[in-house]
Amino acid sequence: MIRADHLTRRFGRVVAVDDVSFTVARGESVALWGSNGAGKTTVLRCLLGLLPFGGTVTLDGVDVRRRGRDARRRVGFVPQDVRFHAGLTVGDVLAFFARLRRADRAQVGRWLERTQLADARDRAVGALSGGMRQKLALAVAMLSEPPLLMLDEPTANLDARARAEFVELLQDLRGRGHTLLFCSHRNEEVSALADRVLGLEAGRLVRDQSVDAWRREGRARARLYLRLDPARMDAALSTLSAAGFRASRNGAGIRVHVPEDEKARPVAALVRAGFEVDDFVVEDADASGEETP
Repeated sequence: MIRADHLTRRFGRVVAVDDVSFTVARGESVALWGSNGAGKTTVLRCLLGLLPFGGTVTLDGVDVRRRGRDARRRVGFVPQDVRFHAGLTVGDVLAFFARLRRADRAQVGRWLERTQLADARDRAVGALSGGMRQKLALAVAMLSEPPLLMLDEPTANLDARARAEFVELLQDLRGRGHTLLFCSHRNEEVSALADRVLGLEAGRLVRDQSVDAWRREGRARARLYLRLDPARMDAALSTLSAAGFRASRNGAGIRVHVPEDEKARPVAALVRAGFEVDDFVVEDADASGEETP
């Protein structure tokens, strides 16, 4: 579905994407993973033909440089920063893009339902929450039912509930056979959505592995922030350290570093030792996989 050969992009003397080659099969979901400045967004923009580049890129067999418009017809794109005219309603936005893309008008109602925006059809875009705007961007991207969906940090500006709802929508698309290529710095998103992970560092592709291998290598990590009785904080730290966790006091709580798929273990260890955990928050680890102090 996607083929990039020796993809290169320079900004003056800076090489933002350095001789990157990869493929994405039809129906596959692939994450572009790396810290800020690794080149993830630049790769997406080159694939879409929005930036000139060296090398070759084909989308569904169509050469992006030679037939960019035709190639982009096969793609739905959801940017990180979603902007629609604040005065238009949700229905107006979808109707406009349906006409622009010559999509069946029935698709408007279909995607309002699938993105859970039907009740907001007559609401102004300026009155929408961040999560609803992101759902609208997804509906716009999918109006013409493109086989390929690209997303650039799609949940970066959303709260935890909105992120979970948006990931569920993407899981549904993945289950229906759509091909996904997405940038993310969130461990839980990559674990929930990706079949493969393409790791970028300083514009170079440094790993291409299954999501299971990515997890096993310890790159999928999370931080827990636990709140419990302040009077028992030191005892809780001792309990966590004895159980093999890296834990430290942070303000009114305790921060614990754990593999992403083992987030429940420190809580369980404390409960078994007789501690009552009042609340916990899952924080993001650094996208490179290194634990941030």
